[in-house]
Amino acid sequence: MNINTLKNKTILILGFGKEGRDTLCFLRKAFPNKTLGIADRLELEKLDKKVKKTIKSTKNIELYFGKSYFDAIPQYDIVFRTPGIPLQSVQKYTNAKQKITSQTDFFLQQRRKKTIGITGTKGKGTTASLVFGMLKQNKLPVDLIGNIGKPVLSYLNSTVKKNTYVFELSAQQLQGLKISPHIAVFLNLYRAHLDYFQNLKDYKKAKTNILLYQEKFDWFVYNSDQKFLKDLSQKTKAQKVSIGLKNQKSDCWTNKKSIFWQKEKIVDISKIQIQGNFNLYNIMSAIAVAKILNIPSSAIENTIKRFRPLPHRLELIGKFKGITFYNDSLATIPESAIFAINTFEPKLHTLIVGGYDAKQEFKYLAKKILESKIRNLILFPPVGKRIKDNIILIAKKEDKFKKRLKQIKFFVADSMEQAVIYTFKNTVEGKICLLSPAAPSFGIFKDYKERGELFKQNIKKYG
Repeated sequence: MNINTLKNKTILILGFGKEGRDTLCFLRKAFPNKTLGIADRLELEKLDKKVKKTIKSTKNIELYFGKSYFDAIPQYDIVFRTPGIPLQSVQKYTNAKQKITSQTDFFLQQRRKKTIGITGTKGKGTTASLVFGMLKQNKLPVDLIGNIGKPVLSYLNSTVKKNTYVFELSAQQLQGLKISPHIAVFLNLYRAHLDYFQNLKDYKKAKTNILLYQEKFDWFVYNSDQKFLKDLSQKTKAQKVSIGLKNQKSDCWTNKKSIFWQKEKIVDISKIQIQGNFNLYNIMSAIAVAKILNIPSSAIENTIKRFRPLPHRLELIGKFKGITFYNDSLATIPESAIFAINTFEPKLHTLIVGGYDAKQEFKYLAKKILESKIRNLILFPPVGKRIKDNIILIAKKEDKFKKRLKQIKFFVADSMEQAVIYTFKNTVEGKICLLSPAAPSFGIFKDYKERGELFKQNIKKYG
């Protein structure tokens, strides 16, 4: 599919968030006079002022806003689906003659061979930023696109076609694809987004599209420490590159002191500014991509040494009233919180967890908390209660944790301000307070960014 394919087709933009508006801009430039459909679940009057202004200033559009917006789907030949709308919801309204596409699909149809696609439950943003930095360090023309960068279709309007694109890809963006990027990086896979996907099988299926359609001249970078990904590597025709902390037979590996590419030492771990074993996986994945592209080791090492944590990812806020604060608001799954606890033990004294219930499993996080020296748990509803219940249940079943349970104080917070007040009242000087929620933010907070920013603001207010 390319721009000429769309010329004589009726087109519907399904979902009018950031990506939908970018799609409208792209299509309007390509077809100044074509009538385009726009559909979104929000009522027109509830849209942001800027969005309303965009709609009013755009000619030749048909609007379908409100609860029945899916009813517009059968009227169009091609539907550009926003990732926020599950594919299975759209398919109920389509027939065999219609084509469901997306920004990701359309972009890859044009620029697949110049694209490095990066996916995984966690670590996509850090890895994409590292790869981008390594290419920039070597003065290669490169763009950072997708979730962490700009929406992608605007790049198709550019006359520059020699650029390499580092594309952070979510499962929602990968769902339904029948095309894979030239270099595919699969970092890890954990239970997540089960409020969006029907089950874990569907989530895995969506993620797998990043490699299923690769050819023999493509590349697949994978975490060999995860059995699922090791097995998955057998399903691609691409050339394979493995990374691993546990497996020193991997192409990129570590001896706990340094990171190596095959037999070559790349960087000493003591020189790395981002913390945690999980970040070593991200770094090694970026090294693998850079080596595929023949980036010199000096450029790779310099990028790694200079790289600082991205906002809301184990971000050091500072020391206030003798307490050191870390913001890990992007930890939206239990595994991320476990990694963070491992990073800061044994000085971690207060942990702030909880948020929106995305049908995740918390028993391993609960056990990790019992095994740690954490003394204060500040809980956001509703997931906070589930975590507390898991902790109590495990302690009742295992005698070794009964004494430990009595050492933990539980606090329920309905706002970030309340959570921070609890922290200052109960955390011992010289210890660490960590926000690592293990759940999405929706409910009390708009998104993980707002949650993290409010954490920082209130620490400075009361500290």
